[in-house]
Amino acid sequence: MLTALPSKSAEFRRVLWTGELFSVWTGTRAVHTVDQILTFTSGTGLAQVGGKEQAVKAGDLVIVPAGTQHQFVNTGPTPLLLYTVYSPAEHKPTTVHATKEQGDQEEEDGVDVAPAWSRRSKAQNEKDGWVKVPE
Repeated sequence: MLTALPSKSAEFRRVLWTGELFSVWTGTRAVHTVDQILTFTSGTGLAQVGGKEQAVKAGDLVIVPAGTQHQFVNTGPTPLLLYTVYSPAEHKPTTVHATKEQGDQEEEDGVDVAPAWSRRSKAQNEKDGWVKVPE
């Protein structure tokens, strides 16, 4: 299902799922405070990640560690479509953005904010029983 959805979606961003347990603690180029895994589902492009460039196409996967400068450029005649996994969550679980501009504005306005539980510390997760502490 996931590989089909991005090739048919008219939106710039649609959050499909935000998992409470899936967390890893740890034009312009972007730098995020979360890790990203991008899977390309159609089109061709150029991935610029951490000062290196690599051509990308449908079926390719790119990992962008938190704090790494990156940009993806469409180099083909059709849209470059992909889905992204952020860890920890970066968007509100119900997010749908028709355009990048809308997404940027909602982030700036504090409308699209990741859930508080996605930013819990390891100690809090241990206290709440999400992480098993070795005996």
